Amino acid sequence: MAQFPKGETAPQDGLLPAQAKLNAELRTFHAYIHVPFCKARCGYCDFNTYTAQEIGSSSQHTFAKDLITEIDFSKQVLENSGVPQRSFSTVFFGGGTPTLLPAEDLISMLQKIRDSFGIEAEADITTEANPDAVDVDYLFKLKAAGFTRASIGMQSAVPKVLAVLERTHNPENVAIAVRAAKNAGLATSVDLIYGTPTETIDDWVETLQQAISLDTDHISAYSLIVEPGTKLARQVKVGEVEMPDDDIHAEMYEAADELLTKAGFTNYEVSNWSKSVETRSKHNLAYWKSMDWWGYGPGAHSHIGGVRWWNVKNPAAYTDRITASQSPALERELIDQENQNIERVMLETRLAEGIDLAWLKSKGFGSQEVISNLIAEQLIDGPAVFSGTIRLTTKGRLLADFVVRNLIG
Repeated sequence: MAQFPKGETAPQDGLLPAQAKLNAELRTFHAYIHVPFCKARCGYCDFNTYTAQEIGSSSQHTFAKDLITEIDFSKQVLENSGVPQRSFSTVFFGGGTPTLLPAEDLISMLQKIRDSFGIEAEADITTEANPDAVDVDYLFKLKAAGFTRASIGMQSAVPKVLAVLERTHNPENVAIAVRAAKNAGLATSVDLIYGTPTETIDDWVETLQQAISLDTDHISAYSLIVEPGTKLARQVKVGEVEMPDDDIHAEMYEAADELLTKAGFTNYEVSNWSKSVETRSKHNLAYWKSMDWWGYGPGAHSHIGGVRWWNVKNPAAYTDRITASQSPALERELIDQENQNIERVMLETRLAEGIDLAWLKSKGFGSQEVISNLIAEQLIDGPAVFSGTIRLTTKGRLLADFVVRNLIG
């Protein structure tokens, strides 16, 4: 399970320091709802998730009620902290598997958000979904309640790869789920993972071709990272499985970019491609642009004005705090301006639109020598630099962390 960063103890009343409200009107506001339930735990996953066997089924039954209580709590905290009232620009249900809950539970949580804060008219409202956990009736209910997108966890089209990842869904059900979402009137996205042990280039190309054939609006493709503490990490450590080397990862990424571009997708962030500007994930863009969001649910992270905090992870501990009218936040950190600037470089450099060169230099980043070297190494686009923007090349996307380290210095 992922380890949280170390921060100061969060106050029980949840009140935010003064920096949270500074220039809040210049930042959009977003809601993330973490539903921590899964039918089975995948060996590679370090997200805050639990099976019914681990925590019992009762917490699933009361989850919506508890989360609605946190929504009430968040509204009070923001008012008492002097943070200006803002409607949510996006709402995202992630997990875990949100669609393990009854559709009525997701709808009741969304309605509470709408009643408490308001939701902008053109807001993206997304739920993640397991291919085996949705049908057209379920998705029609979500669409009628205002949901706009379903993000389907495909990961791979190859059974042996799914087996290594310990994904339990039938790969044939991905197409059924995407079709059901489309029939319900929802936009669609599929998530893919590459670089799994035993996965070949041909396996990955097959997965890409299958994903493209779904005629979805958006595709995310993430390189598998072996997270400490996971079952996969233990398997790698003892030599039970062997991870592909960096060259194979790079070849897989280049194959993804080539095939997706030919199919009419455009890369707009290192790991994300969309059919149009309109079908980009506005919620994830808010993260990359350091906007404000409140994360609801066990283990959820929040960020407002350079104040970041994270909720207790265990669902029972979360319920206990909510029931006691206490903040579910475990710890928080206050990010000073220098580190906010560094985070901006780390995040915005990943976007296809790049980061403003004048701003970069005004903060003491990106010396002329560094920028010249990055151009010479074909990691950033030379003509874009002359137009005032640092923009990664395809090669630069493969080495985005290296580019960021050099820009920051």
